[in-house]
Amino acid sequence: QVQLVESGGGLVQPGGSLRVSCTASGNLSRIYAMRWYRQAPGKQREWVATITNSGNTNYADSVKGRFTISRDNAKTTVYLQMNSLKPDDTAVYYCNAGVILGIDSWGQGTQVTVSS
Repeated sequence: QVQLVESGGGLVQPGGSLRVSCTASGNLSRIYAMRWYRQAPGKQREWVATITNSGNTNYADSVKGRFTISRDNAKTTVYLQMNSLKPDDTAVYYCNAGVILGIDSWGQGTQVTVSS
């Protein structure tokens, strides 16, 4: 069992930056990867970025070059640094943990709004 809590969302001007955080607790030894997803109103949930336990990263084409996923193992926290934000980035951002011998765990999400 893994619990995830997102934080750091808010209102940002277009072109601005924001960093959202995800703190994990529980049976952390079962986590093999951490992921960020997002979902805008009326839209399908969209995969954004992945980081594995070995530190490998991957990004959706829509955010590549603008977003960076990282992990602070000492803090048991995963981050998503978002730069050059656009209105299309507006969504609820969800943290996801890939769990060995279990179903993925999801946080409650944090709202990111990009607007002038």
